Amino acid sequence: MTTAESREARLISILDLKKIDEDLFLGDNESRGGFRLFGGQVLSQAVRAAYQTVEGRHVHSLHAYFLRGGIADQPVLFEVERVRDGRSFTTRRVVAIQNGDAIFNMDLSFQIEESGFQHSDPMPNVPPPEELEDDVEVALSLDEVHGNMSPMAKIERPFQTRSVFRLGSEDWEKERFSNPVWIKFRNKVENEDQEFSRCLISYASDMGLVSTSTLPHQPDVARDSLQLASLDHSLWIHRDVPINEWILFHKKTSSAEGARGMNHAEFYSQKGELIASVSQEGLLRVRAG
Repeated sequence: MTTAESREARLISILDLKKIDEDLFLGDNESRGGFRLFGGQVLSQAVRAAYQTVEGRHVHSLHAYFLRGGIADQPVLFEVERVRDGRSFTTRRVVAIQNGDAIFNMDLSFQIEESGFQHSDPMPNVPPPEELEDDVEVALSLDEVHGNMSPMAKIERPFQTRSVFRLGSEDWEKERFSNPVWIKFRNKVENEDQEFSRCLISYASDMGLVSTSTLPHQPDVARDSLQLASLDHSLWIHRDVPINEWILFHKKTSSAEGARGMNHAEFYSQKGELIASVSQEGLLRVRAG
């Protein structure tokens, strides 16, 4: 898949899971050909699978472990366990399986709609998306390949991205601890359907998060000299996700030690409301040789 339309269409397609049996679902992959599965794909499909066993409630938190790299040439089987159905909250556990082995597991909590106190951290003071450039267009315009740039930088994905620190710029190359990026899904979601919107924000929550822990070590360490992989992932959704609008994905790193990097992120609406929060620890290892 190479065009913007086909990338988002493919994601929509693979979120339409095939029901194999009661609480058992099969999902196809974004791409094939020997690639490792993108963690965000598995996250979003696992959320979708859990939703098939819940009525009248929306996911508000999930906690997941990436157990082994998935294989893109093979579909993923999602097994849902109905842990608890309470008055206000519902708990589900999902295991993703390939070749008879678990590659991923996740616990999720769903809640009925309730009213209560309201507050949120203010959004960081960053330029609006209208003042920034498309990341793919910027990456394609660069004359030289930057060692710290992701191999995905020149490939259109289901979400358009506009980085506050322009790719390849002097500010982008500096050692820093944060990476604010505006994101927007490339296709309109009908009535901002919250089930689908929350699956999509789960997908987006893994976009470039693990590599955030490399930022304080720029420009001394080349990206291709590192082994990066998500280890665990937690997402809390605080409010309805305005998936048809630009959303600020503010990624930060807090620590690196023992070949692991700790990263966090917040999603903000253009109105400045905190939509969701993410924490993830990832493998951060210099390749041998």
